[in-house]
Amino acid sequence: MTKHIKILRYKGDVILLTYEKYEDLKNYIGSLGSLAIAYSGGVDSTFLLKVAHDVLGENAIAVTATSSTYPKREFEEAKRYIKGIGAKHIIIESEELDIDGFSENPTNRCYYCKKELFSKIRGVAIENNIHYVADGSNLDDLGDYRPGMQAASELEVVSPLKKAELTKEDIRILSKELGLPTWSKPAFACLSSRFPYGHKITKEKLSMVEQAENYLYDLGFQQLRVRHHEDTARIELGKKEFERFSNSTLMRQVGSMLKEIGFTYVTLDLNGYRTGSMNEVLKDR
Repeated sequence: MTKHIKILRYKGDVILLTYEKYEDLKNYIGSLGSLAIAYSGGVDSTFLLKVAHDVLGENAIAVTATSSTYPKREFEEAKRYIKGIGAKHIIIESEELDIDGFSENPTNRCYYCKKELFSKIRGVAIENNIHYVADGSNLDDLGDYRPGMQAASELEVVSPLKKAELTKEDIRILSKELGLPTWSKPAFACLSSRFPYGHKITKEKLSMVEQAENYLYDLGFQQLRVRHHEDTARIELGKKEFERFSNSTLMRQVGSMLKEIGFTYVTLDLNGYRTGSMNEVLKDR
């Protein structure tokens, strides 16, 4: 990567990307000495792990927690990405549904999840003589309701991407420059985010969502969510995928399959996919 300002055309826009910003990230990670990264296989954590591994070598490890809220498809992808990077990968179990109060799906649900997760990763870090635990939060995450950040703060989890003021778009551009396969990967969130606050989360319901989303992925859709509203599945699709879904034969096919999975009604959200759509009720209030 060159050591001067690069002008890159990305999604039709001219973006000035400074090498100094990337250098700030590497310098900060280097100052930490060792790092255990909460690794999901998403765009942010993959980029962070790649940079940390380049800077710290074996002193950077990835820790992935498996649970019923983490799709098997994502887990298998995460393992493949790790293999490509060459970092040490430790897999732990963290069943959020066993956390008192989590399954009731309160508005601060993510706080309980992250507190459990980061506490377990801290234990792994201590066992491996790693000094810091890190998450993949970036600067854009400050613009949404994220109670998990409180847990990160309480447990002194560092956020190198946020520290370096990297946005999601910055991370995608840099990921592409570094040859990471995740640079264009759609945003991901755990399956618990598919439920309206106050609606009980169960393993059966999580399985319904995972099956429905896997079916749509297998059909070739990429940017999507299937929101679980009890007997109704609300499908969110990226703008570019609306036109394809408008095919009446395909709609009947999808509707039939999701009913087999267990939903009574299947709907398409006309506002399309957007991150944190379940938080819209909080903004309305």
